[in-house]
Amino acid sequence: MLLLDNILKSGRIRLLSLLLFLWSFPAFASQVEVRVKGDYPGLQENAEAFIGKVEGRSASNLRRYASTASSQASKALRALGYYSPVVDWQVEEGESEKPARLILNITPGDPVRINSRTVDIRGAAASDSRFTDDLPIHPAKGDVLNHGDYTNLKNTLRTRAQRRGYFDGQLATHTLEVDPKALEADIDLAFDSGDRYRLGEVTFEEGHWFETRLLHEFVTFEPGEPYHADEIAKLNSDLLGSGYFSGVDIDAVPGNAENGEIPVRVAVTRRDPRSIATGLGFSTDVGPRFRGTWREHWVNPMGHKRGAETELSGLRQSLSTWYELPLDPPMTDSFRLTAGYQREDIENVKSELLTLGQQWQHQLDDGWLQVLSVRWEGERFNIGDDEKGTSTLLLPGVAYSKLHADSPLDPSRGYRLQIDVSGAHRAALSSVDILHVNALAKGLFTLAGKHRFLTRFQFGGVATNQFEDVPPSLRFFGGGDQSVRGYGYQTLSPENDNG
Repeated sequence: MLLLDNILKSGRIRLLSLLLFLWSFPAFASQVEVRVKGDYPGLQENAEAFIGKVEGRSASNLRRYASTASSQASKALRALGYYSPVVDWQVEEGESEKPARLILNITPGDPVRINSRTVDIRGAAASDSRFTDDLPIHPAKGDVLNHGDYTNLKNTLRTRAQRRGYFDGQLATHTLEVDPKALEADIDLAFDSGDRYRLGEVTFEEGHWFETRLLHEFVTFEPGEPYHADEIAKLNSDLLGSGYFSGVDIDAVPGNAENGEIPVRVAVTRRDPRSIATGLGFSTDVGPRFRGTWREHWVNPMGHKRGAETELSGLRQSLSTWYELPLDPPMTDSFRLTAGYQREDIENVKSELLTLGQQWQHQLDDGWLQVLSVRWEGERFNIGDDEKGTSTLLLPGVAYSKLHADSPLDPSRGYRLQIDVSGAHRAALSSVDILHVNALAKGLFTLAGKHRFLTRFQFGGVATNQFEDVPPSLRFFGGGDQSVRGYGYQTLSPENDNG
């Protein structure tokens, strides 16, 4: 029997670390050609990776190198469970334009298989189902021995311990016993986790300028909770995502723990207070257009923000501004005041719209984002030659939206759902009774690993007892790139007797 786990530095198992890079080696032209009898592409690739690229050698030099190449090939096969390969070699003499070649003919033989696998979790982690569940299935009993799988199993235990706060954990037993004659291998792992560390009090270094109360609202855990690396990562992400900071440095080192509790120290660097963005573009809907945004990322130590946006095109000109107050938690909840002006002249519809409003945004426990709003709209409009009017509306509303994606940066699957409902009544500072509903669903999915499809479905409706008094901003029009293609932008709408 060979005890392999503690002799990794010997020539016998030095190949383990190299296995991590097994699949990254491309095929290459070399003076050494590996031929494996049978259908074993993995064995051939691993042998080629171990031997490496061999160039510029004469036939005599290749003969001297043959024993080294054969030894490397044997190690490569052993890493994948083939402990008794037969390696024969021959050298083909080179010609004027064709270099000499060393050919290795390998017969793998029978593989070593896993006879038993024991993984014993001791300490506090033994009762932590998130630690003990879903360990790698391989290597499993009956599998062909793969030293990479064995190393991966050990690394999973170590990595999981670090992520879940078992910083004193260690492999008390880690043996892989191989009997090449019996073609059997036995795995025995015992991980002693020790106690789980806890998260301590969060403190922010001086000089951050913001109210400490605001910063502590970004902390989603309480002192004394079991440590998890994801909590630290989330705090870092939320602080950076707030728009207040250009840098965040969190110190939560186990070496600073007292009585098993790790103090969390946070240093933040304020970003520049203001930013301006401008852009010129062209769309088939509105033609050439200019967009500009101005944002003040922090107005005062309480974290208030404000900004303005403008869009200028031949069909639409708009200017809007807003002022936002963070709520608790500031990552998702806020109160915003808005004001805006918009002028449109599209086909035979002209309008001027002035809006004032407020929005309260709150994320629900199930992940849906809820927005409660009240806005006042004053609009003057002309529709064709017949409909002219002025509307005044006080519109309370509610909106729900949800976004899901498998990756925040480059998603391959995901969806977005949104529904908005608002209404007005003549008894409440409004010139017309109206109920306005708009729903949107978008989906992204990928086929065959590289073909992405984006679907979009939208519907809406207006209920009123005086449709001619409904302003254009609350009506629905079709046509354009994002609607019914082949028709001009917002040229489709209900027609009156005059068309």
